Amino acid sequence: MTHDLDTRTQFAIDLARRAGERGLEYFRDLESLTIESKGHQDLVSQADREVELFIRAAIAKDYPQDGIVGEEHASVSGSSGYAWVIDPIDGTANFVRGIPAWCVVIACAKDGETVVGVIHEPSTGETFHGRLGGGAFINGRPIKASAAASLEEGSVGIGFSNRAEGQNIAVLIKKLLAEGGVFFRNASGALMLAYVASGRLLGYVEEHMNAWDCLAGMLLIEEAGGTVLKADPKTVLQSGTQVITGGKGVFSKLQDLCREAFPL
Repeated sequence: MTHDLDTRTQFAIDLARRAGERGLEYFRDLESLTIESKGHQDLVSQADREVELFIRAAIAKDYPQDGIVGEEHASVSGSSGYAWVIDPIDGTANFVRGIPAWCVVIACAKDGETVVGVIHEPSTGETFHGRLGGGAFINGRPIKASAAASLEEGSVGIGFSNRAEGQNIAVLIKKLLAEGGVFFRNASGALMLAYVASGRLLGYVEEHMNAWDCLAGMLLIEEAGGTVLKADPKTVLQSGTQVITGGKGVFSKLQDLCREAFPL
């Protein structure tokens, strides 16, 4: 099992980097990019679709028995119990406007439990990766979630979901500021989760995230010694989940704030 996960992890790292190179080609030629809107602040580009097809083809070649769940194309059922969960470009709103804060996200789940997670940011060349029980790393160096004991010691990433009420985010930000904290948002939820795993952010919360945006980062945070609100393995791939993550010293406080701001 461990050897298989190590092999899958290296495959995902290599694939994310190759996919990132393709994404960069589009990023450097934005004038010719075709962009569409899928809803409120929800964009998709030709680059998203083409990079996802590239990732899917590589998975189908090396792991033909595995399922695939992605943002831009229909899910593929597998027979192995494994499913690859992919977002070719997380942070499309940044990508299409020339802001270098976007990433390729590849996770692998076994029966709904994430076992491999890779988040690659092509603009900086940073690759965050981890596997279940194997720790979390950035470009091969171990990373740790923040050891802060107070929300006053750093920033908390807050995501906006177009499937949730905007007012709830306003309530959360107000409560966070009242605790002496400050909020951070760079329009890429996966990248902010990677920043939690590496201790750059104290935590990250979002009322609802799709599986392809959050599974890789949530695994990285746990493997880096942080805490996450556990997703339901039976429903997360299809329905997504609420996301509350943080270093051990601030997680419970973040959870309390989210309970007050996000109605059940």
